[in-house]
Amino acid sequence: MNKIPALSIAPMMDWTDRHYRFFMRQITQETLLYTEMITAEAILHGDIPHLLDYSKAEHPLSLQLGGSDPAKLAEAAKIGASWGYDEINLNVGCPSDRVQEGRFGACLMLEPELVARCVAAMQEVVSIPVTVKHRIGVDHHDSYEEMKRFVEIVAETGCERFTVHARIAWLKGLSPKENREVPPLRYEDVYRLKQELPSLWFELNGGVLALDAVEEHLQHVDAVMIGRAAYHDPFVFREVDQRLFGSKKPLVTRVEVMEAMYPYLEAWLQKGGRLHSITRHMMGLWHGLPGARRWRRFLSEVSRKDQEKVLQEYRELSSWLVEVESRYEGEASAA
Repeated sequence: MNKIPALSIAPMMDWTDRHYRFFMRQITQETLLYTEMITAEAILHGDIPHLLDYSKAEHPLSLQLGGSDPAKLAEAAKIGASWGYDEINLNVGCPSDRVQEGRFGACLMLEPELVARCVAAMQEVVSIPVTVKHRIGVDHHDSYEEMKRFVEIVAETGCERFTVHARIAWLKGLSPKENREVPPLRYEDVYRLKQELPSLWFELNGGVLALDAVEEHLQHVDAVMIGRAAYHDPFVFREVDQRLFGSKKPLVTRVEVMEAMYPYLEAWLQKGGRLHSITRHMMGLWHGLPGARRWRRFLSEVSRKDQEKVLQEYRELSSWLVEVESRYEGEASAA
């Protein structure tokens, strides 16, 4: 079995693009990162470099695909593998109406045999792992036994790794946002999967906000996935490499992250890119600290300013925040 990192950041539409992933790599080098979900159709008929390009610093990196046609998924997976991704992940968890209309996402939990054919088709053409991210259940098909049957059918293909969002998905009546919050979390069902199917590798997703909670879940499952908390408060991951992966590197500071991002911002600007494409992902860097408001105000105004001037102001703000962070770290140590 290919062991996966003990922690990952969930694929999130409009959020986990290449710029966000590079930013997070300045905080954690070991956490598994995911692309946004990309449909097989988009890869087969769209701008492949735009969809799949990334920085080498982003590894380990998983490409999440959406679709339900085995042949198309296989071709998209083959293209993804050729671009150097570390694994291919099939989305069987998204509950949005648009995804349902395309016959992929969470509705595929009702067709485990089709999911198995999709996984098998991808496995035939790539040498990297093919994994599945799914829900506990869909609508009234929410029993533990139905979920276990789904996993067992897909696992017959040789698929060994499953990321389980510990909530059911309501395909009608709840928005995607509500589907992330309203259905109750059922962690025990995910723990039970690991107990009853110990030869498989299970990752738990849903409602995990802090590293202490990650360590508690790791007593029962193989890995944990954090979603929106990783976006809104990225420094949740500051101690991850040391606590979960045994890194001996010193803990990174927020200002060091800012400094590490400067060359990336500069290079993107030289390519003709807009800095807001990157800085919009960095809003939460100073979450909860005295400099947070000034930082957010600066980033929110980036798109309305001269881009070269923004880089200069970024440097000046970094210098000011050194003192803010130093004072905060000193107070935290004293406490």
